[in-house]
Amino acid sequence: MTVSSSSGLAPDRTAQGDFFVCDIFDAIPKDDLATMEHPVFSLATRPDRRVLNYAHNGIDIEVIPSVRGLATIHDKDILIFCISQLMSALNAGRTISRTLQIKAHDLLIATNRETSGDAYRRLREAFERLAGTRITTNLTTGGQEITRGFGLIESWEIVRRARGGRMVSVSVTLSDWLFNAVLTQSVLTLSRDYFRLRKPLERRIYEIARKHCGRQARWVVSVDLLLKKSGSASPRRVFRKMLRDMIAADHLPDYEMAELPGDKIAFTLRGGLIEDPGAAPHPAPLAPDTLQEARILAPGWDVYALEADWHAFWAGSGRPRLRSPDKAFLGFVKARMAQQAD
Repeated sequence: MTVSSSSGLAPDRTAQGDFFVCDIFDAIPKDDLATMEHPVFSLATRPDRRVLNYAHNGIDIEVIPSVRGLATIHDKDILIFCISQLMSALNAGRTISRTLQIKAHDLLIATNRETSGDAYRRLREAFERLAGTRITTNLTTGGQEITRGFGLIESWEIVRRARGGRMVSVSVTLSDWLFNAVLTQSVLTLSRDYFRLRKPLERRIYEIARKHCGRQARWVVSVDLLLKKSGSASPRRVFRKMLRDMIAADHLPDYEMAELPGDKIAFTLRGGLIEDPGAAPHPAPLAPDTLQEARILAPGWDVYALEADWHAFWAGSGRPRLRSPDKAFLGFVKARMAQQAD
């Protein structure tokens, strides 16, 4: 309800959608499909001022840093927090906006960070990198192909400071592109243990596994393709060594990793992925013949990535009961290829 100014109170702007207050405790972590699929964030631990270029399956991405450097995979925590809050609000039937008001302390706690003075300083630097990093791409979010340049966030500002100068609350405006991903529910649930992963490559590999393996029992990928999708700047031999270290450590959430002959990596579902409350199970696994037909319909595409996109589309459409999941999936693939051809 909006309170009239005659009551002596300011209007309730949250009801009007001017901005959204992030006040949902323990929101389920959500990540957008596009940046899980494609390398947008730097895995470097020092300022990374490279211009990144990536092309795969008809998708072209150029990422240009600011003087502060590229946004990092740890900076992405801010976006995951925002997406998680917005999705929880949507599920609760609340009005949302692409401008969010965030309590800095809540963000730090939700993303498993310290709350020291240095942590607030690093948080401000993350906002600066997110706003300064520019992307040019033809990525599709919510069925709309956008070919233009934009920032990961449009703007940010400190709304309130503590007496000592520490950030208390901050206002963030997401890009239209990212907000569109929320509105169309082009997102996936993450394990809360994602925020416990310290190494940038571990986080990126988990994202890729979550996007491609999903709730399949197993997903196999070549080291070369995994290197490309990760966005790692390491030579292949170094990258392979890092993967072997990850396999030995065996602490990736949700998935076990194994090295296979032929320079391939297998991801196997540990079981028990976090589900949204009341969520219906995914459609039955697709038949091998269906996946083979999808390969013919979409030559050069990763059919498991297409399957993950289809699952997200199905969930976003209200999880309808499917008489024939295989036919529904192939219809989705045909529509996607027709869209690419337009």
